[in-house]
Amino acid sequence: MSGETTSYDVLIIGSGVAGLSLALRLPKSIRIALLSKGALLEGSSLYAQGGIAAVLDDGDSIDAHVQDTLVAGAGLSDPAVARFVAERAAENIRWLIGMGVAFSTAADGNGTETLHLTREGGHSHRRIVHAADATGEAVETTLADLVRRRGNVEILEYHAAIDLITASRLGRTPERCLGVYALDRDSGRVRTLAARHVVLATGGASKVYLYTSNPDSATGDGIAMAWRAGCRVANMEFNQFHPTCLYHPEAKSFLISEAVRGEGGLLLLPDGRRFMPDFDPRAELAPRDIVARAIDHEMKRLGIDHVLLDISHRPAEFIVSHFPTIYRRCLELGFDMTREPLPVVPAAHYTCGGVLTDLHGCTDLAGLYAIGEVACTGLHGANRLASNSLLECLVFAQSAAAYIVAQGSAPPLSTTLPPWDESRVTDSDEQVVVSHNWEELRRFMWDYVGIVRTNKRLQRAKRRIDLLQNEIQEYYGNFRITCDLLELRNLATVAELIIDSALARRESRGLHYTLDHPERDPALDGKPTILVPRARVPGSPSPGPGDCSG
Repeated sequence: MSGETTSYDVLIIGSGVAGLSLALRLPKSIRIALLSKGALLEGSSLYAQGGIAAVLDDGDSIDAHVQDTLVAGAGLSDPAVARFVAERAAENIRWLIGMGVAFSTAADGNGTETLHLTREGGHSHRRIVHAADATGEAVETTLADLVRRRGNVEILEYHAAIDLITASRLGRTPERCLGVYALDRDSGRVRTLAARHVVLATGGASKVYLYTSNPDSATGDGIAMAWRAGCRVANMEFNQFHPTCLYHPEAKSFLISEAVRGEGGLLLLPDGRRFMPDFDPRAELAPRDIVARAIDHEMKRLGIDHVLLDISHRPAEFIVSHFPTIYRRCLELGFDMTREPLPVVPAAHYTCGGVLTDLHGCTDLAGLYAIGEVACTGLHGANRLASNSLLECLVFAQSAAAYIVAQGSAPPLSTTLPPWDESRVTDSDEQVVVSHNWEELRRFMWDYVGIVRTNKRLQRAKRRIDLLQNEIQEYYGNFRITCDLLELRNLATVAELIIDSALARRESRGLHYTLDHPERDPALDGKPTILVPRARVPGSPSPGPGDCSG
C-alpha cells in the first residue's frame, strides 16, 4: 500500500458474534469495514459450546436471571446493566432465529417442538438456548454467511490492527478516534483506515496464560490499543478459568462444556470419589470460579495432573444426542464418554474485565466503542455467569448499532490521515526473541497470576513484566512489525494491567483469590478496580450517553 487513506462510516475490528451482529444490525446504506486478524471465522465465538442465556420459560423470570448474574458476579456486577441485558435476551434469540440460526428443539407435553433449554452452573432455571453442543459455531457461521452477502460490508481478512489513530496523536482537536493502522498480513504493508465510528470487537486476552481454552487470536489486542489511546480499563484481575478443559497432549484447548455438568456430569478424584459437595452446596453446578478453584486445590493437594468428569451413568443415546461434537472429538482422542470419565483440568477461558464502556458501548474516547469480551460493561463483575457471554455480544451490538445510527452522518469523515512511518526500522534477524518472550510471559502469568495468588507471586510477576516490557518496546521501536510482535506487545500490556489490578485488590472475590487476603471485604462491594492510563487526555469524558459523538 502507498500512503492513501481508505475511509468508512463504521470500522469494526473483530469478526466474532459481537462484530458480525453489529455489521448486520447497521443499515445497508452505510459503508462498513470488518477487520479479521485471521480468517473470518477464526475467533473465540466459533468455539463456544454451551449456549445463550435467555428467559423463555413460563417458570423462569427476568428477576431470576438478574439475581443469578449478580450472585455469580460476587457483589461487583452492576444491577442496572444485568437487567438491561436480561430484558433484551429473548428478543435477541428471536433475532438470531430470524437470521436462520437453527437452535436445538424438543417436543413439549403436547408434542409441539419448542426450543430446548438446558441448565448450567450458577443458573437457578433451565434457560440456556443452544445448538446441540456447538452453539458458537452455529451462530458464527450463520452470521458470517449473511455478512458476506452484504454489499456494503468490506471484509478485510488477515488484517491485524496495530494502533488507533487519535486526533491528539496528530495534533488535532477535539480529541476523538479517527481510524486505525492495520497490518495486511498477506502483503506485509500497513494500511491507513479512517472511520466516523471505530468499534473494538476483538475478544479477550486468555492467551496471556500458558493453558487456555481460547484460540491463538485471543491476545488482548483491543484492550491494549484502547489503553494506549487513553481509555480506562476495569476489573482486569478477574480472569475466568473454565473448570473442565480436556487433559490430553493433542486436545489443545478443547473444552468439555459446562452443560455436561448441567446434565448430570460429576467431578471425581482418581479413586472415584466426588469432591465438589465438600466445597459448595451446589456441588458441580456451582459457579465456575468455585469449581475451578476446587479442582486446582485437589490437584495440588494430591499432586495429580487432572481430575475426572463422568457422565457415563446417563444413557449413551442421551450423551451422543446432547453432546455430539464433544463425543466425536473425545472418541478421536481415545475416550468414550458414554463408558468412562474424561480427564479434565482448568484453563484460562474468559476476560471479565476490559475497556470501560456505557450501555451504548461508548468508551472514554469519542468515536471509539467496545463490545463483547473486550469491554467491561459492568455485567460480569467478579465472575461471569455461564452463557452470558454470547448474550452480552448480541445485546451490546444491538445497542451500539442503534446509537451509531442515531448519530447520522456526524462527525465529518477524515479522508486523509498520515501513513504509517517505517522509515527508521529494519527487518529483524532475531525473531527468536519474540517466541522466547512470548513463552516466558505466558508461563510466569500461569505460575504467579493464576487461579490462586499471593502478594509474593504477584510481585515476582511485576518484576518480570517490567523487564519484558523494556525488551519488547526496544524491539518494537527498531524492527519492522509482524503479527507475532504485535500480539506479544499487546499481551505484555494486558499482563501488566492484570498484575496491577490484582495487586490493587486486597481481598478475595469471585475469580480473584489471594492467600494473603482470603476473605471478601464488604467495604469493596460495588467498587470495581479502575486503572487510568498516564496517556489519558486531560478532560476526556467518562463513558455516558452522548460521549461517543464527540
